[in-house]
Amino acid sequence: MDIKRLLRRNIRTLKAYAAKEIPCRVKLDANESPYGFPAFVSAVEKIQTNRYPDPEGKALKKAASKRWRVGIKNLLLGNGSDELIYYLITTFGGPVLYPTPTFSMYGIIARALGEKTVEVPLDREFDLDLDKMIEAIRNYRPKLIFLSSPNNPTGNCFSTDRMLKILDTSKGIVVIDEAYQAFASKRGMLPLLRDFERIAIMRTLSKIGFASLRVGFLIASEDIIEAVDRVRLPFNVNALSQSIAEEVFRNYADIDRSVQIICRERDRVFKELSSLPLLKVFPSEANFILFRIKNASSVHRKLLQKGVLVRDMTSLVRDALRVTIGTPEENDIFLEALKSIVV
Repeated sequence: MDIKRLLRRNIRTLKAYAAKEIPCRVKLDANESPYGFPAFVSAVEKIQTNRYPDPEGKALKKAASKRWRVGIKNLLLGNGSDELIYYLITTFGGPVLYPTPTFSMYGIIARALGEKTVEVPLDREFDLDLDKMIEAIRNYRPKLIFLSSPNNPTGNCFSTDRMLKILDTSKGIVVIDEAYQAFASKRGMLPLLRDFERIAIMRTLSKIGFASLRVGFLIASEDIIEAVDRVRLPFNVNALSQSIAEEVFRNYADIDRSVQIICRERDRVFKELSSLPLLKVFPSEANFILFRIKNASSVHRKLLQKGVLVRDMTSLVRDALRVTIGTPEENDIFLEALKSIVV
């Protein structure tokens, strides 16, 4: 049987998101926190494994609403941000507009759902090209615009005034993905919920030490939350993840301390990389650093031979690698390995 003949047309040319497990000594490729919090696992003791989880996640929403100072009715839980992206596109449809390079799942999910995608290149500083964005909004009238700030893989926050102009211009929903906001110097866009009806914000616990939980949050007006909730699968966030995530919000001081360490290490690694010849290093407000180097794919392979795994971004950014900030020891191993290759 030729299974390809049965595929929907938009799936025939679609490529799956590549998330490979590659054996290595130091893993710095996936923007994970190097710090785990095993003490929080004690929260699972009260779980009844024979019962379905709370379908609305009421306790977790209450804890998150207190942390972020938003209404419980302004929150929707997702099995990671990926599921929330899927729900948003399922709910509102396309065209779906986003700048590039950025998080690849916006385009992958939109194309999987058969929706038109509109990609607008960032400017030379990796900021939003406002003129091109406005032109695309007027020409294509997107139902959804995704803005990742801080942006993956570039690491920078987009200019606030440019995002505000896009919010003023768009008649659709503008989704600001703040997966890395914990590491940024800026406050984030949550205060805009009071002034803009068509804004939605995504946050996650994945980057601050709980990637295994797959817990994401959509924060928006009650009307948007109610609409997206119509397509949400029942019991989409499991009881174990809900219970641990609730404990995270109750003990957030531990998370803040680890984030501060990561930010200090990010600044140190940035300084070290900037001192190396032939590297172009980009400032970061996230837990990773993007840098350009000649023959990047070759350098990526040589680093892996030394037991250090970083992310080869050459398919999105010419001659670029992305390194996640690890522990001080892991960062030293990475820096030593890179210096042995390029110096």
